[in-house]
Amino acid sequence: MAAHLHILGICGTFMGGIAAIAKAAGHRVTGCDANVYPPMSDQLSALGIELIPGFGAEQLALKPDVWVVGNVVTRGNPLMEAILDRGDRYISGPQWLAEEVLLRRHVLAVAGTHGKTTASTMLAWILERGGLNPGFLIGGVPNEFPVSARHTGSKHFVIEADEYDTAFFDKRSKFVHYRARTAVLNNLEFDHADIFDDLAAIERQFHHFVRTVPSSGLVVVNGQDPALKRVLTAGVWSPVEAFGTPQGWQAGAADTAGTFEVAWQGRALGRVKWNQLGAHNQMNALAALAAARHAGVEPEQGIAALSAFTGVRRRMQVRGEARGVTVYDDFAHHPTAIRTTLEGLRRRVGKARILAVLEPRSNTMKRGVLKDALPESLSHADRAFVYTHGLGWDAAALFARMGARARCVDDLQLLVNEIAAEARAGDHVLVMSNGGFGGIHERLLDRLSARI
Repeated sequence: MAAHLHILGICGTFMGGIAAIAKAAGHRVTGCDANVYPPMSDQLSALGIELIPGFGAEQLALKPDVWVVGNVVTRGNPLMEAILDRGDRYISGPQWLAEEVLLRRHVLAVAGTHGKTTASTMLAWILERGGLNPGFLIGGVPNEFPVSARHTGSKHFVIEADEYDTAFFDKRSKFVHYRARTAVLNNLEFDHADIFDDLAAIERQFHHFVRTVPSSGLVVVNGQDPALKRVLTAGVWSPVEAFGTPQGWQAGAADTAGTFEVAWQGRALGRVKWNQLGAHNQMNALAALAAARHAGVEPEQGIAALSAFTGVRRRMQVRGEARGVTVYDDFAHHPTAIRTTLEGLRRRVGKARILAVLEPRSNTMKRGVLKDALPESLSHADRAFVYTHGLGWDAAALFARMGARARCVDDLQLLVNEIAAEARAGDHVLVMSNGGFGGIHERLLDRLSARI
C-alpha cells in the first residue's frame, strides 16, 4: 500500500537512495535537510520529490504516514522533538528499507572498512550483465549506472553494508538490519572513532552481522584479514568462501596493463582485462565474483563483466589535465586506503612524480586516532601536501618525519598556490578526501591553466 514518507536528512547519499527507491516503489516521498544541496538535491528534484530546507517543526503539518529518520538527526533537532512530543510514528532509514524493500529478497550485502562502494558496484554490474536486473543502493556514483540507487522488483538486491550506527535511537550498525543472504566481509580495521571505542567493538558488530546470515546463505570473507578471522572464530552458521588465498578465490599477478588471472581452489577461470589500479581492486573483484556466483552468475560471465567495468566516481577519477599535470580525485581517507591508492598509482605511472594532497577530514582523522600511520601511508608520493584546517592535533610536528617532502598548509588558497608552484609537466597530483575539499580540483586546474 502506498504511503507518504517524509525523510529527515534526505540529502545524504544513503537517505537520498532510500528516497529514490521509495518513490520507485510507488510511495509519496518528501524530505528535509539542513542544507539542501546538489548533486543529491538535483537528483531528488528530478524525481519529483519535494525538498524542504531545514528541520523546522512546522513540517508537522505535512502529516506523513511515517517519518524516516537519518543518522544525521540528533536529540534537540526541532522537528524530531516535535515528532516525539506528538507521538508520531518514526523509523530509521535502514529499518524502513529492510521491512519495505529487502524482506524476502536475496540481499547481497558488502561490508568492510575499505572498498565497499567499489565492490558493491562491481557486484551489481556483474548481476546486471548476468541478466538478473538487480536493485541496489550504493554509497557512491557508479560509472556503469546512471543512479546510485534503484528499485527494479528483482529478487536480487545489492547493498553497501555500512557499520556506522543506524540512528540516535538505534545504535546497532546499519548492516544488521539488512538480513543478507550473501554477506561479503571485505576487510576490517579501526575507524569511526566517534562511535567505536576500539577495533574489538567493530568486530562485535561484524559478528552480529554474520549472525543474521541464514545457513543456506554464504559468507564471502577476505582470507588475509586477521580481524575477520577473529569475527568468524566467534561463530559462523553459514558456508564460507575465502578470497585472497590459494584454497579459495585468488588473483594472479597483474601484468603491466593491470589484467590478471582469476582462480578458484587452484583452477584457472579466466582473465580480467581492465584498467583498474591496485591489488585492493583485485580483491574487490574476487569478492564480487564469489558473491555473484552465489546469486547464480557463473564466474566466466562475471569475469567478462569486470573486463567492461570502468569504476566509480571519486575512486582514482581523473578530474582534468592542465599544462601536462594530471589531477585525480580519490575518496581515500584512512591510512590503509591512502597507502594502497598511492601504490596503485605508482605502479601505473612508474618513475613520474606523484604529488599527494591530503585532507584528513573524517571524524577519526580529525581526532588524530590513526595519525601516526599517515606519514608512512604517503611513502610512495614524491611530495605530500596536507590541509590542516580544523585538525585537533599538531600536523606539522607529525609530518616533520617526512622532511622537505611534506608541507602542511592551513589555508586552502595558499595550498592551491603551493601545489601549482611545485607541479610541472608530467606530474600526477592525487587529491584524497572524503569530502568536497572546497572544490580544490577545479581551483587547482584553473590555477595551473593560468600559470605563465
